Amino acid sequence: MAGNSGGPWGGGGSGGGNGQRPPQGGGGRRPDDRDPQIPEIDELMKKGQERLRVLMGGRGGNGGASGGSGGGGEGGPAFTRGTVALGALALLALWLFSSVYTVRPEEQSVELFLGSYSDTGNPGLNFAPWPLVTYEVVNVTSERTENVGGGRGGNDGLMLTTDANIVDIEFQVVWNINDPAKLLFNIRDPQLTVQAVSEATMREIIAASNLAPILNRDRGIIADTARESIQATLNEYDSGINVVRVNLDQADPPREVIDAFREVQAAEQERDRLERQADAYANRVVAEARGEAAQIREEAEGYRARVVNDALGEAARFTSVQQEYALAPEVTRRRLYLETMETVLGNVDKMILDEALSGGQAGGGVVPYLPLNELRRTGGN
Repeated sequence: MAGNSGGPWGGGGSGGGNGQRPPQGGGGRRPDDRDPQIPEIDELMKKGQERLRVLMGGRGGNGGASGGSGGGGEGGPAFTRGTVALGALALLALWLFSSVYTVRPEEQSVELFLGSYSDTGNPGLNFAPWPLVTYEVVNVTSERTENVGGGRGGNDGLMLTTDANIVDIEFQVVWNINDPAKLLFNIRDPQLTVQAVSEATMREIIAASNLAPILNRDRGIIADTARESIQATLNEYDSGINVVRVNLDQADPPREVIDAFREVQAAEQERDRLERQADAYANRVVAEARGEAAQIREEAEGYRARVVNDALGEAARFTSVQQEYALAPEVTRRRLYLETMETVLGNVDKMILDEALSGGQAGGGVVPYLPLNELRRTGGN
């Protein structure tokens, strides 16, 4: 033990003078003034901060217990190869973090090389070497809605029709992005552009239409025409915007005159109803008159044909009788007499009794009969 004069604390061995161990009294060994002090926690933290600043590229401080500027002192660590490699790896990681980015399925990215368009990134992992190449990520599938007209307040929705009427229009334009590069480079404010183009297009369509079709049956046609016109104008701007649909929510007269307008509409509907009733009555009467006229014409035609045929038949009969009369005058004369008497007496309500049947007396064998039924019928008539 005499050879280990430094002791467990690494001292010079002069504290004891004779190389013996110091007494173990109290709370442990109490070194004298010449022994090195135990490092404090603050000093350890300060040294750690110094080392971190050096690793990050800073300069070491002058403080600490040594305060020296030598390479082997404790004022700060020297720039070694490991420190430089660690810093290079940190810079590489930072560069990769700034250059690699992710695009979600509903998005597309626009890559810019020194501020100019370079390429369009697809969904997934993309690489843009920073700082030469930067990128902008744009959502291209989500639908955006722009309200035009009464929903924004004011007189934006008041439009003039071709028949000098005012209509209050409120509609929505639903759109998305089909080319993010065109959107970023050609359009400064996409929402304002869509609103302005939509309002101008709708005013043009309303100015070419009458009021009644706008309020009733032509709303779907107006919405489809507006979508096509808005899309054509945005394509001329090379905007990269796709118009999905146009919803025509409101097409009414202004609030100040809507009551009077409804009264006018009711009067027009009543007028239309009366006109339809009059047209139906006229059609019915005209059809009946035409039917009666056609019936009269048909009857006249039938009468004419019948008379002509009767005349032709009588002429042919007379000709045949004349021929027969020329061959047998007496027989023909008697036959004509009998036929004529049959025709004359056929409808007469009389009875002729032959005297030969009654014993020489006309009606001698006939019982008198009072025709009460005939008298009653005659009296009733």
